[in-house]
Amino acid sequence: MASTVTTEQSAPPRPGYGQLLRTKRAWTFLVPGFAARQPFAMLTISIVLLVRHTTGSYGAAGAAAAVTGVSMALFAPYSGRLADRHGQRTVLMPGVVVHAAAGLTLTALALAHAPLWALFVAAVPTGASVPQVGPMVRARWGTRLKGSPLMSTAAAFESVTDELTFVVGPLLATALCTAVTPSAGLVTEAALTLVGGLLFAAQRGTQPPVPPRGALAAAEGEATAPVSALRVPGVRVLIVTFLGIGSVFGGMQVSLAAFTESIGEPGLNGVLYGVFAAGNMLSGVVCGAVAWKSTPRRRLTVGYAGLALATSVLWTVHSVPLLAGLGLLVGMCVAPALITGYTLVEDLVPAGARTEAFTWLTGAVALGQAAAVTVAGQWEDRLWDGAGFLVPMAGTVPALATIVALRSLLVARGRNRTVARGVGHREPVTVD
Repeated sequence: MASTVTTEQSAPPRPGYGQLLRTKRAWTFLVPGFAARQPFAMLTISIVLLVRHTTGSYGAAGAAAAVTGVSMALFAPYSGRLADRHGQRTVLMPGVVVHAAAGLTLTALALAHAPLWALFVAAVPTGASVPQVGPMVRARWGTRLKGSPLMSTAAAFESVTDELTFVVGPLLATALCTAVTPSAGLVTEAALTLVGGLLFAAQRGTQPPVPPRGALAAAEGEATAPVSALRVPGVRVLIVTFLGIGSVFGGMQVSLAAFTESIGEPGLNGVLYGVFAAGNMLSGVVCGAVAWKSTPRRRLTVGYAGLALATSVLWTVHSVPLLAGLGLLVGMCVAPALITGYTLVEDLVPAGARTEAFTWLTGAVALGQAAAVTVAGQWEDRLWDGAGFLVPMAGTVPALATIVALRSLLVARGRNRTVARGVGHREPVTVD
């Protein structure tokens, strides 16, 4: 009878940021993790501003940034898979050294007015070696909070942290490139990557354990042997979703830069993009503080519909105040989709493949951003001023259609089902 009847217990405290940040040893990876992911928000805009300065073409600048983004998108999942198999430190330490060297090489070639193909060659290792610190931090939260209701709060916190970097990063990169020298953005990005990445890699005590090949996690009834996260159908739907989000980031970066230059105020570029990212950050704070009753799948569908609607009117705005207000609204619509997507990974993907799954999503954002930067740059050069603002709409509307059509794949099958073990028992038991 002891196994079927339990005494009444007081409800646990409602999950919140304060409780999350009191997680043991969390600060040991949060602080260096923030420093190490900061360069990610600086990379694209630094390349755009530098190459635009040396070539005079937004099309060339967008293409160089796009090669970097595509390279990152293609190599990031393999980096995540290697981290799952061999440990984050093993992958991160050589990676940050390669990235810093490649970024400095790209800078030198741009300043030497090397041909565009040479910039593309240097952009490949620059993108391929971008350290996947964000997914690694999320994987560490998963290890520290396994089975805790704080996981959704952690997902929101990480999205807020990402967006804080996208507030600080573009502002810092733009200020350095416009007030110091056009190469200062990439040089600073390389230095921050090296220092921050090595500090994060030094926190070995909090990295997820490397599962033995072929071992089974008896508690969850799932294999921890390395398998590809891409085999999970729901992950493929989320990749399309995040491609659309990447198109928003890339389209906004190039289009805002072109808009502010066309009105003779290039310094406003970082401010306007910072407003967009601030909306994303503030919305993320709220999402993490709300005790949601709706399912993640429903939240993703509704939130993404709002994003597609908001981006559909960007191209009609031609004044700084209106563009700032609409950019804020677009940013506020991005966070719910990002947070819910990362939260769904916890339900859909086995623990031994989650770092890879997170990097697939991060890579999808980078790929969408790369495509958007290229297309927006070409449209700004060849069409009318502001044509680049059509790109976010072109990325989010098809992604929304995919979510609606394939939403049944965003529910875990055969995992996380629970049954009550006796009358009044308050602890569900996972069954297969």
